[in-house]
Amino acid sequence: MSPADPRSGVGACEAAVSSNTARLLGRRRGLGFFQGLVVTCTASSVLLLAAIIGVITWRAWPAFQHLGLGFLWHQHWNPITDSYGALPLIFGTLVTSLLALAIASPLGLGVAILLCENLLPRKIRVFFGFVVELLASIPSVIYGLWGIAVVIPLATPIGRWLFLHFHDIPFFSTPPVGPGVLPASLVLAIMILPTIAALSRSSLMSVPSSLAEGAYALGARRWMSFCGSSYRLRGLGSLARSCSLWAVPMGETMALAMLVGNNSRISASLLAPANTIASLLANNFGEASGIQLSALMYLAFILMMMTFLMNLLAQGLLSRIGPLRAST
Repeated sequence: MSPADPRSGVGACEAAVSSNTARLLGRRRGLGFFQGLVVTCTASSVLLLAAIIGVITWRAWPAFQHLGLGFLWHQHWNPITDSYGALPLIFGTLVTSLLALAIASPLGLGVAILLCENLLPRKIRVFFGFVVELLASIPSVIYGLWGIAVVIPLATPIGRWLFLHFHDIPFFSTPPVGPGVLPASLVLAIMILPTIAALSRSSLMSVPSSLAEGAYALGARRWMSFCGSSYRLRGLGSLARSCSLWAVPMGETMALAMLVGNNSRISASLLAPANTIASLLANNFGEASGIQLSALMYLAFILMMMTFLMNLLAQGLLSRIGPLRAST
């Protein structure tokens, strides 16, 4: 066959088509393998969550039957008489975590503004960002020891002054005894500060830059643009991320067990000792048996449901940001 034979050109085209088809099939197989791997990982996560819920529910089932819903508002925890109530623990968990968020949220937002708005030279901003991120790497037991050695000695004189001058206010109606809600919340606020700063920074950076540019074009200053042009997006984003972060102080164990006082009584005073679900689980789970162990698993189930509700609230708030951004 001569080189000019048209059949040789047809054969070359068929070979090229076959090669391209093989490459496409190979890519599809690779894509199918990757897709299957991703689906498997996602399904494994869902199955793991279902397994955790199933085990906790199974271990707590005797307490569900024995204590019922009255466990939620009963106020005594006495393993000797098998009398268990979760209300003081739920109250302590909500108060300490909410107070920690109230303290840490303005600080974290301030750090995020400092890192996003170019208020300082870049080297200084990088240094501050590194120091704040370094706080997240400190173990919680170190925070607990630091709270005992530093925070409680500093908070106790302040608590005495508040009690002497404002004891008519329920929040300061008891004298400080050392460990309590206030020092525990202060340490929790420091622990979650890096995460709040990171989430607030991402919320600020997600706001379209055109909003600020439009405000500058209308003659607004930097603080006016920051506070006015996109306050709805910034506020909702920070609030939603704070709600999603609420589960972090709720589940904190070691620092709270060392600082909160472990007193399962309801008190409106921030200076009084309290107790949380996580700290009670850490202190009593190793020695529990029988109905007490089931009651502890009941507490774990309640804590898990509380974190789920906070995440659902955060997702609901985040879902509102999309329409607001579209409307702006």
